[in-house]
Amino acid sequence: MKKLAVIVPCYNEEAVITESYRRTKKVLEALPNPTEIIYINDGSRDKTREILNNIAASDPSVKILHFSRNFGHQPAVTAGINNCDADLAIIIDADMQDPPELIPEILALQEKENANVVYCVRKSREGESAFKLFTAKAFYRVMNYMSEVHFPLDTGDFRLVDRKVMDEFDRFKERGKYIRGLISWVGFHQVPFYYEREARIAGETKYPLSKMVKFASTAMLYFSKKPLRLATSLGFISVLVGIVLALWFTLGKIYGFSNAETGWTSIMTSVIFFGGVQLLTVGVLGQYVGILFDEIKARPEYIIDEKKNF
Repeated sequence: MKKLAVIVPCYNEEAVITESYRRTKKVLEALPNPTEIIYINDGSRDKTREILNNIAASDPSVKILHFSRNFGHQPAVTAGINNCDADLAIIIDADMQDPPELIPEILALQEKENANVVYCVRKSREGESAFKLFTAKAFYRVMNYMSEVHFPLDTGDFRLVDRKVMDEFDRFKERGKYIRGLISWVGFHQVPFYYEREARIAGETKYPLSKMVKFASTAMLYFSKKPLRLATSLGFISVLVGIVLALWFTLGKIYGFSNAETGWTSIMTSVIFFGGVQLLTVGVLGQYVGILFDEIKARPEYIIDEKKNF
């Protein structure tokens, strides 16, 4: 039987981690596969580290990676994949919004389809605000329009990947990873699994609006050059507008249908428009230059402070 690992990134999850382990372990014990759980403690400041250490001490099939500080959700998932030696891996969050009880069905679908990736599509999302639901739907659709790669709609990091995909993923050296996008980019045989997403069993979301915006911008900039093309288009449009205005004022002065001396409003409008286009263009270029700066430094994506049961 293929060995299965469940990769669980954690950040300040003391309220849910014990229940997360209990439910996940119950599911894994019923499987015929050899299994393990890999928890990645992403620099938690609560009792998550202590709880995980106690779990690992009593269960040798539980492996722990403790980061030296908080590096973020995507580096935590990356560390889990990089340190996984199983044939199959399922990525799942600790908050139980993605139920571990679905693991047997996901495995069955993978075996039936002989799939390299089973990505989980949310049919509904319990316990989330209308704003969060709207922005999530809008994000995936805008990303598909902007990117050269097709992304499955309404999916998160909850998915199964096989050894072939994990080996290819280990080759990626970029620091600002958008993992669900990279796995789509890898290709191979990928199939959807539809499910109802549940509400958090306890605690608070680790993705407030500021982190959502940062995550979305990372995904956009790493997978699309269209913002650069948009900036170029705006620059071209501004040049055309400038030429039209110049002709209008010049001909108006000659033929008397425009009084350029009293056109304060048109002048200010032109200045504001052109200034805005220039700032927008410089801002977009600055974002891409910032990405290049981070990549050139070649710092490690994460630092592991301690390993348990490896």
